[in-house]
Amino acid sequence: MEGENVAIEYRWADNQTDRLPALAAELVRRRVAVIVGNTPSAFAAKAATTTIPIVFIVAEDPVRLGLVASLARPGGNLTGVNFFTGELVAKRLELLRELVPRAARVAVLVNPAGPDAETTLKDVEPAARAIGLQVPVLNASTSSEINAAFATFVRERPDALFVGGDPFFSSRRVQLVHLTTLHKVPAIFSNRDYVEAGGLMSYGSNIADAWRQLGTYAGRILKGAKPADLPVVQASKFELVINVESARMLGLTVPDKLLAAADEVIE
Repeated sequence: MEGENVAIEYRWADNQTDRLPALAAELVRRRVAVIVGNTPSAFAAKAATTTIPIVFIVAEDPVRLGLVASLARPGGNLTGVNFFTGELVAKRLELLRELVPRAARVAVLVNPAGPDAETTLKDVEPAARAIGLQVPVLNASTSSEINAAFATFVRERPDALFVGGDPFFSSRRVQLVHLTTLHKVPAIFSNRDYVEAGGLMSYGSNIADAWRQLGTYAGRILKGAKPADLPVVQASKFELVINVESARMLGLTVPDKLLAAADEVIE
């Protein structure tokens, strides 16, 4: 039925992004009113249609990614929310160093098949040099590769772990938090979901707020607004969340300065 509202949930099952073009084509065939998705989904939808409105939620600059012509005037059939992951890399490293001041080597876990790996590595290396850190890179694109990456971590024993922002990692946050706890790895993550699951610390945009903004834009489009007329929303809420119980289990004392700066402290 033309213009029907269809919701299809895509689960990140070990990075099966090759399914996305078929899913996008199916939505176009069904002539849905609007398509909503993250970075890989937005690219698949953009390739499938130039007419159906697409609302994206991305962690990187959508202009640099090629999704829109500009933030103020997106043009075309796409607009959405940029919740800033890559831009906060340096700040995350600094916060991790504050919590683990003895750290000299911080391993960086990225998903080489994900949309943000290249930007994360490009940003993390100069940020690490600026504060005297070495940053060996660990790659993981599947659940088994996450396990293998932690085996490498245990063998080489860096001082801490920086987990890159990635949709697949978010879907495997329970596994990641379990492994950091099991192997007593001080780690910083990109959003609070990890910390609520037992992770040590996160710094990033308020993802729930970003999704609310996404829903607002989808609603406006369903009421007749055009994506080309809706500026890309840039996240304005950034939060530091610390799990002090996890810190105790790791033998870490959270400095008063960090506790005072935290938006939320989980006991």
